[in-house]
Amino acid sequence: MSDAADANDSAGDGAKTERERIRERKRRELEARLDDGESLTETAGTDSGDSGGSGAPSEPIHVNGTDELQRAVDEHDVVLVDCYADWCGPCQMMEPTIEALAAETDAAVAKVDVDANPEIAQQLGARSIPTLVVYADGEVADRFVGAQDRATLESAIERYAP
Repeated sequence: MSDAADANDSAGDGAKTERERIRERKRRELEARLDDGESLTETAGTDSGDSGGSGAPSEPIHVNGTDELQRAVDEHDVVLVDCYADWCGPCQMMEPTIEALAAETDAAVAKVDVDANPEIAQQLGARSIPTLVVYADGEVADRFVGAQDRATLESAIERYAP
């Protein structure tokens, strides 16, 4: 039992370290843009400057309802939808990867709690979790079931990014 607790503590430390690394990179990018003479209003709507016009947010979008999911899919060129549950171990393992993909890729990342939104889970065909669905130009382009490594998801996003 203490081994499991130690594993959970180290996983939490890894997630914290990943978040800190992402925040530090974002801070440096912001400082560089401000040093180049951009105003805060010019910088506010951009992610890393190469978002391809999709304006993908740097944090996951928590979706509650089919209308919110449709809005996210309509507003962004590429959307990675993460169907998860709080009690799901593999979903918890994926959390740092999902946050990093939101921060570091041109895709918008939408998170759908399948317990709170069973209608979306059914619409997406999420019979097992985690289920990850990639939308490109408003259409389902790819689907993954089960925990995936970061490289696989990045590759799928890059394949459909403009």
